[in-house]
Amino acid sequence: MTQIVRNLTRRKLRSCLTIGGIVIGILALTTMGALANNFNALLDGGAKYYAGYVPVADSNSNGVSTGAILPLTKVQELEAVPGVARAFPTITVDAKPGSLNVVSIGLPDRITSLDPAEESYFPLKITDAAGHTLDAGTTGQVVLGATIAAEFSKHVGDSLTLPVKPPDASSDFVQHSYLVVGILNKTLTAPDTAAYVSLADAQQLLKEQLPAALRPGFDASKYAAGFDVYGTPGTNLDKLADRINAAVPGVKAQKPSKLVATLLAGGALFTEITMAAALLALVIGGLAVINTMIMAVSERVREIGLKKSLGATTGVVLREFLLESSVIGMLGGVVGFGLGYAVTTLINANLPASQGDLFLVTPQLAAICIGFAVALGTVAGIIPALRAARLDPVTALRAN
Repeated sequence: MTQIVRNLTRRKLRSCLTIGGIVIGILALTTMGALANNFNALLDGGAKYYAGYVPVADSNSNGVSTGAILPLTKVQELEAVPGVARAFPTITVDAKPGSLNVVSIGLPDRITSLDPAEESYFPLKITDAAGHTLDAGTTGQVVLGATIAAEFSKHVGDSLTLPVKPPDASSDFVQHSYLVVGILNKTLTAPDTAAYVSLADAQQLLKEQLPAALRPGFDASKYAAGFDVYGTPGTNLDKLADRINAAVPGVKAQKPSKLVATLLAGGALFTEITMAAALLALVIGGLAVINTMIMAVSERVREIGLKKSLGATTGVVLREFLLESSVIGMLGGVVGFGLGYAVTTLINANLPASQGDLFLVTPQLAAICIGFAVALGTVAGIIPALRAARLDPVTALRAN
């Protein structure tokens, strides 16, 4: 190892530039990989979220969802379909009506109805020991997702006024104060940016977001925006969606597998693009290692000839140069990953609370980055090492 250090310090600037090339490549691989990791974690969370139930919404005569409201009497029709365990009415409204959605990997804040009984089918874990889910039959309570709780700096026992009043709100804009009774564990998916209220509270919000002329004659207590349908154990949810579409008029049940496939397809493309950009930087770093090692062989021809004349075998010379190039890769990998981890951590810490994290660094990513750097250095050193190992000692000793 001492010999390798001495060889690397012979040409300090060149060695630093070579290691710097690997550092840049691994820095790019770390940041792009962490970005892809976070994106895929969001997609995986979304896949698990959407794979557990069948979302049902209004549809027209052509079977296309229109976004219109549905009467609560559809619950009985849905629960009469074979394979349906429970159907829960749901309403979702904007938590920040009128605001422009900023381009983000996360989801916009929203207020969603939650029936406490639904938690037996899709459990939402409360992160605060003092918190609890919504009390059945009550109003004025809210359970916050992890991201929205951080955005508004709220804890269990605090009050939160929703929806957020936009700057250009009309004079009849209505807000309500809710008591925070629970905060959810971070899920990296839809619940993180949701504020869960009772169905009655959500129905009131739905009515208040209608044009003023329509509010007096609208009985919101009789309607929902859609339904979350859960199947009995062992029921194929895609087939259940088909049965719902055939048996219940005026609704459109989405197949969970299609929703999940759409999410995962987008994730695969995003990962390929980000990793291709990082690998391009690594290839450039690998070429720098090859160039450095070739120059090292050219400068040390007489040294190699002397070693071989004193009994050093071809294998010994080969291992020396391969080890040297591997050390270059390892140094570049460790430094590059360290810088990448620092950069991603700093960016995450300075993002708005409503944005959530942008990067996710995992132990697997660390192993891939450093391992790839070592492998890159080793592979890049093969040709120069073979050239050194095959030198004829007599010819090498005669070299100037």
